[in-house]
Amino acid sequence: MYKQLISKIKPLLKSLFAIGLVLTLALGNADGALAARSGGRMGGGSFRAPARSYSSPTRNAPSGGGYYPGGYGGGFGGGFGFPFLLPFFGFGGGFGGLFSILIFISIANFLVQSFRRAGNSTDELGNSAPTTTVSVARLQVGLLAEARGLQAELDSLARKVNTDTAAGRAQVLQESTLAMLRHPEYWVYAGADSVQTRLEAAEAKFNQFSLAERSKFTEETLSNYNNQLRQAGSSNNLPVLQENGALVGTDLNSEPGEFIVVTVIVGTQGKLQLPVVKNSEDLRQALRQIGGVSSEQLLAVEVLWTPQANGDTLTADDMLAGYPDLRSI
Repeated sequence: MYKQLISKIKPLLKSLFAIGLVLTLALGNADGALAARSGGRMGGGSFRAPARSYSSPTRNAPSGGGYYPGGYGGGFGGGFGFPFLLPFFGFGGGFGGLFSILIFISIANFLVQSFRRAGNSTDELGNSAPTTTVSVARLQVGLLAEARGLQAELDSLARKVNTDTAAGRAQVLQESTLAMLRHPEYWVYAGADSVQTRLEAAEAKFNQFSLAERSKFTEETLSNYNNQLRQAGSSNNLPVLQENGALVGTDLNSEPGEFIVVTVIVGTQGKLQLPVVKNSEDLRQALRQIGGVSSEQLLAVEVLWTPQANGDTLTADDMLAGYPDLRSI
């Protein structure tokens, strides 16, 4: 009796196992498809210390054997020249009071120079060089996907800009922030971070921001970094540029995804403190600040956006999972 029951149930169990396996594989593939995200990237730069020319200071002694506070003739850099030693050896006649004043000035000069050297770093030649303060900032904007014209602007810029020059990198920064400033009606989410650090640590922080954002892409379908242009996938899935810059092969009437996220990361000399973004006015101020960094101050820039490939979408669930720190504005 027991064996007969088992023999009847066994085929049913096999069928249930087969159905479960099919559903598991199907759902697993569906999740993978939903998680696939295309991304665009452009920018470049480096965190090399700014070049510094050095020439040793020279002092010319006044004619007629005169003297001055920094020393006389071959006087020493600390300011203790030959005339300042005269009072200690009984020379100088009635000039002892004047020499004492000059010695005091020299000691003060020596102390000032010592404090300056204490607050400075040294270059590879051992010469005193001021430390460089560098700011690393990240600004992220989530827009409604109806602003898909913004994607086309970023795609076009990435394909034509020379990111291997300071002027080109400044153009990337200015054009990207300007494109977002032109679409305030589509702003939905935003977030900003900025830190000030030494030049030696700035590159690590910049790379940390960059890798955090790039890891959210399944594939970088369009990239122009340090003028290395790469485009992945079939050209049928991406906008195509004509020589006059017009977009063809893109159906702008197709149903868009829900959101677009654009991230701007910069490394710049000096202090750049972005505001905490709580509303549209804060975001407008932050975009103007980060977009206004000059090419002379800009060390590195990276602009990333997702989705990039035509037909790709970014849903509300994707936003919650990939960008939980963005604030609704």
